[in-house]
Amino acid sequence: RWTQAVCVPAVHLHMTAATMQVSQKDFEKAQEQLKLLKKDPGNETKLKLYGLFKQATEGPCNAPKPGMLDFVKKAKWDAWNSLGNLSQNDARQKYAELVSSLVSAESASQKTDASPKEGRHDGYETLIVTTKNNITKIMFNRPDRKNAINHQMYREIIKALEEAGKNDSTIAVITGNGDYYSSGNDLNNFANVQPGEMEKMAKDGAVLLKDFVGHFIDFPKPLIAVVNGPAIGICVTVLGLCDVVYASDRATFHSPFSQLGQSPEGCSSYLFPKIMGLAKASEILLFNKKLTAAEACAWGLVTEVFPDSSFQKEVWARLEAYASLPKNSLAVSKQLLRSVDKEKLHAVNSKECEVLKERWLSDECMNAIVSFFQKKSRL
Repeated sequence: RWTQAVCVPAVHLHMTAATMQVSQKDFEKAQEQLKLLKKDPGNETKLKLYGLFKQATEGPCNAPKPGMLDFVKKAKWDAWNSLGNLSQNDARQKYAELVSSLVSAESASQKTDASPKEGRHDGYETLIVTTKNNITKIMFNRPDRKNAINHQMYREIIKALEEAGKNDSTIAVITGNGDYYSSGNDLNNFANVQPGEMEKMAKDGAVLLKDFVGHFIDFPKPLIAVVNGPAIGICVTVLGLCDVVYASDRATFHSPFSQLGQSPEGCSSYLFPKIMGLAKASEILLFNKKLTAAEACAWGLVTEVFPDSSFQKEVWARLEAYASLPKNSLAVSKQLLRSVDKEKLHAVNSKECEVLKERWLSDECMNAIVSFFQKKSRL
């Protein structure tokens, strides 16, 4: 699950013997505190911790460089090697400071968790799901990973949509926690897959993706996307399956499929040309064009754009008004709007997943993903 190198500038400080002893105690205490963390701090942070630990205990990197296809060992080696000649004392101190910041952040997060009045749903680790004022809110909650969707998150979104479709809420809302709406498919889904497991990975991934998109197609209530920041890949393509899309003016929309040797999904191969015309859809789906929020709105993918400073206030006031409308009337009306295309959408979804399965097994796709990790490791 290790994904990229973390560059930490070397800092050289004069330390007395007493300071060194305190630093060693802090370092040992930090190791114990790290074991008590309940929340996964994310791959980027774990790489940083790994590099600092190795630097603190062994000094500058002295291990041979792993092969390029060994993603995990390569990323860990890069994290350690990037620390250069940072002294062991400074590495201990930085390690302790990083762990302390993680402990503080987790403590603050626990204090600000949704209250029982908000009807928080249990059983989620990658999402925050709440129901309040007739609105079920499904919030992507991997801000340290820019809300990238791993396999667990895919399954939890499916579960959340099933619950929201059956409960007493009037509408459902999807949004992101932090600066990003979602950075799309977590490419760690492709890491650590052994050559003999590639076919199974592709088959299982296609089944999961088909089920995921199918839940958007079949969702029975109004489904609204509140795009609070950049959106990439699968979280852009399924916007066409949402009934309304509101975006902050700092949001962007990017589907770099060909850049990663892959192909469109989320029924975008059918819906995007229908929404914005074939020429504009081709720019996005074939040639990786990134849209601003204003462009996405002008092209019909986004319903309305709001200034980031007032985005949450304006959007949620509007959503609460929508949620006060007659629930059954909204559900029946949505079905009328969507029923004509539903069978077609399921057929498109099946075809897209079939093509993607083939792409994932291609040398072109694998080379593109390796190239992606190489670029990340040089950042």
